[in-house]
Amino acid sequence: MRQFLEAGSKVFATARHPESDALQSLKAVHGDELQLLTLDVTNSSEIETAVTSLAGHPVNLLINNAGLGGETPLVDMADEEWHRVIDVTLTGTMRCTRAVLRHMEPRAAGVIVNNASVLGWRAQTGQARYAAAKAGDMAMARCVALEVAEAGIRVNCVAPSLAIHPHLAKTSSDELIETLVAREAFGRAAEPWEVANVIVFLASDYSSYMTGEVVSVSSQQP
Repeated sequence: MRQFLEAGSKVFATARHPESDALQSLKAVHGDELQLLTLDVTNSSEIETAVTSLAGHPVNLLINNAGLGGETPLVDMADEEWHRVIDVTLTGTMRCTRAVLRHMEPRAAGVIVNNASVLGWRAQTGQARYAAAKAGDMAMARCVALEVAEAGIRVNCVAPSLAIHPHLAKTSSDELIETLVAREAFGRAAEPWEVANVIVFLASDYSSYMTGEVVSVSSQQP
């Protein structure tokens, strides 16, 4: 988000709790260039209302970033745990994409970037639901990219291996994070801005011939 704001973009950021200190700090710096909207990606009517409220502001870019994780072996997983992660991480992406495309297609312009994960390709114990959701985000992007190519809309994914952020620290044990860091060639996790740089690239005209692609942001070894 910071990279887009610093580049002069007007950003509409959605969150279940837009009053969070991090978002309010950004708002204090960037003023009206950052608009904060309350949104739950599991609620289709909230999404439609939010997108409709942007009338007068052509939506040029959608970044699907909402996701839930956790570490639970499949044999111990309740249906509710599985459905919650899929509903936010995969179906939430579908809902937001569908709503925004209805505004992009008449204008024949726009870019969508899904924040996926290398777990859409690679196996990791305890991550069946998250991996399934992220693999679904990738597959959906490929299919939708073909559906909207004639309208000049591009749809791609970024797939980080490991980037440390507050949500990951809350849902993953220190032992797991240490194990994942040890797999990285650089011996560290990515900084969030290093992932954001690739998202900015996919959103820009520098990637004008790319659609239906998944770009890995990883130094992880197989």
